[in-house]
Amino acid sequence: MATKVHMEALSPTMEEGQLVQWLKSEGDEIANGDILAEIETDKATMELVARGDGVLRKIFLGAGGTAEVGAVIAVIASADEDISGIEGVGGGGTAVAAPPGDDEAGEPASEASEAAAGDDGDSGDSEKEPTPATKREPATKGAAGDRGASAQASESAPAAPTVNGGRVKASPLARRLAAEKGVDLARIEGSGPGGRVVKRDVEAAEAPSAAGPAAASWTPDEAEYEDVPTSQMRKTIAKRLVTSIGPVPTFYLTMDVDMGRVIEARKSINAMLEKDGLKVSINDFVLKAVAAALRQHPNCNAQWQDGYVRRFNLVHVGVAVAIEDGLITPVVRNAHAKGIVQISAEVREMAGRARDRKLTPEEYTGATFSVSNLGMFGIHEFTAIINPPEAGILAVGGIEDTPVVVDGEVTIRPRMRITMSCDHRVIDGAQGSRFLQTLKGMLEEPAAILL
Repeated sequence: MATKVHMEALSPTMEEGQLVQWLKSEGDEIANGDILAEIETDKATMELVARGDGVLRKIFLGAGGTAEVGAVIAVIASADEDISGIEGVGGGGTAVAAPPGDDEAGEPASEASEAAAGDDGDSGDSEKEPTPATKREPATKGAAGDRGASAQASESAPAAPTVNGGRVKASPLARRLAAEKGVDLARIEGSGPGGRVVKRDVEAAEAPSAAGPAAASWTPDEAEYEDVPTSQMRKTIAKRLVTSIGPVPTFYLTMDVDMGRVIEARKSINAMLEKDGLKVSINDFVLKAVAAALRQHPNCNAQWQDGYVRRFNLVHVGVAVAIEDGLITPVVRNAHAKGIVQISAEVREMAGRARDRKLTPEEYTGATFSVSNLGMFGIHEFTAIINPPEAGILAVGGIEDTPVVVDGEVTIRPRMRITMSCDHRVIDGAQGSRFLQTLKGMLEEPAAILL
């Protein structure tokens, strides 16, 4: 009996998925549990497994296409079974590339199928014929390009060299960067899916000479702009955050913190950890202090529910991590019960997998409070948007040497500005202020974190 392959809900908040690549081709023998494809969800790239045995008879959704959860994207059946009555994904999906096999056969769709796998783990690349508004004449083609390069001028991806009579598998952005740097793609070992050359591979390669081809200048034949397809992550960010600033009555509290003691403590701890190849960051101290302060102020470690407030006894801190196409928040669970070194190790490990889109749903959901730090980008102060249903988020700026008055004398001290965004339905001004006072005290005297 035929088995319909559905677009499955691979994350708690997933409403639709984008097919990164098929790992099986039409005609392949399939066993229950085999990995059929890679699907980009709203937060990560996940594996789609077979739910039956037989032959992969028909693929309805090509690489780069999207479909709503529950849509039929392929069929597994016996070789002689009639599947003509099974309808695949319709309006909910867009097949922008042929299934694997056409690529090897040298069909024109091969470039699109390669592009659909994304760059650096980002799966939104797909080439398509632009709408009339995006081109100056019919021969001009607007490339969707890498989502992380949306600010660059659009242009057709340069032709890739051939290897053993076939095309080098590379993303459009990798091809463009290779042309600009004068790098031969055939000499680069790809680190992407299936050995595909991606942006980081080209950036790591050295050009044959300093006088490589310069970036192409604008010509009248080039499109004036490009419409970049929206990734599943970006769609979810847009959908969730419009439920924050408007519906959530938000107010902001800002404090300056003297970070001199934290800087000294960090130097001492890192000196002890050096032999083990470990180190902690300023942000690790902030995360530990936030967790400790929330234990003392459970009214801030809370969420707004429909008609009631849920206060948490355990502290699960979400740590905002910027990735190529958006933002993801890995969660340090039970952060109040963990030491700074353990928090540091967890954050580094999860942040690395977040950038590779390898986090599981359990690792980026369930935070009770979040922290966003932009100090490493030279940002002095900012306000962060609350991630509902959480009631608060802390925005952390950079440390700056600032003249301050101490004991009646002006001196220079390393100061850091922190701003808490509060959901007024859960946190009152006095409650938020007391939390920040506790947090400030812990950062200015790090030993207090351990109490």
